[in-house]
Amino acid sequence: MPRCARVKTNDAIYHVMCKSISDTPLFRNDTDKDMFLAYIKKYQQKYQFKVYAYCLMTNHVHLIIDSNGFDISKIMHGVNQSYAQYFNRKYKRKGHLFHDRFKSIVVKDDRYLVTLSAYIHNNPIAMKEYRECPEKYKYSSLAVYLGIRKDPFGILDEGFIMAMFSRNVKKARERYYKFVLTCSDVKVKKFIEFEDYQGEYRSNRIVLKRQCSPQEIFKFVEENLDIDTSLIYLKHSRKAKEYRAIIVYLLRCFCGYTYSEICKVLGDITLSRVAVLFNIGFELVNCNSTYKNLVKKFLNEKVV
Repeated sequence: MPRCARVKTNDAIYHVMCKSISDTPLFRNDTDKDMFLAYIKKYQQKYQFKVYAYCLMTNHVHLIIDSNGFDISKIMHGVNQSYAQYFNRKYKRKGHLFHDRFKSIVVKDDRYLVTLSAYIHNNPIAMKEYRECPEKYKYSSLAVYLGIRKDPFGILDEGFIMAMFSRNVKKARERYYKFVLTCSDVKVKKFIEFEDYQGEYRSNRIVLKRQCSPQEIFKFVEENLDIDTSLIYLKHSRKAKEYRAIIVYLLRCFCGYTYSEICKVLGDITLSRVAVLFNIGFELVNCNSTYKNLVKKFLNEKVV
């Protein structure tokens, strides 16, 4: 039977569910869970998506992801493939780890969004030790929502949902926790009343424009790095290599181009070389002081 086409839009928020194959545990210990979240962080840095909630259980994962204009399939393919390779290498196994494709459902409105977050945060109650205190489970974002601990990986944007309860942080935490306790089933019909309080939480969602043309990318690089982009075609030049890598990174992230399409833009370059340049570009804009503000500046100009 052919697979059904996945429902996707560039500006959607998704409930993403990943499950391990058969009886294989997805995570054997906390180190595995840490590694999965580390891959979320890695690809978040690459593709600039947002995470509103998460919960990692023994054989499945729940995520609320704001694709922020990027392709959710590319995001999850990167995360799941990287984790599966890590898992198989660590435990000396072969074959698939995840059960089929990841599942994703488009979140259509705010009321479903907050109820979904509560449902996800209630997952730990399936374990006896967390039945009365799901907020104590380490691999759920609920504790971050409630201010019990900080987000250890820096992947979470809890303010987006919390602002729907109150802009005052203390009130939002109190109301959200009460709401979570009422929502042990995703089909729950009881919703809270949203109230507008002045305070510190702000719920302003901005979606990145991902339809930039290659010409826009080249122009941006020329203007901000003060170079003639024709120089990127020079071989045996370290600077040309760096500029080429940054252009590949921007084309991939903000034009949504595939490696094949980037090959056509740059010409006389292989798929494997584009993949290498993408990773070099990622390292440059995140670790090299010369380029560390480049993406931030690009985002400021290109958000919608």
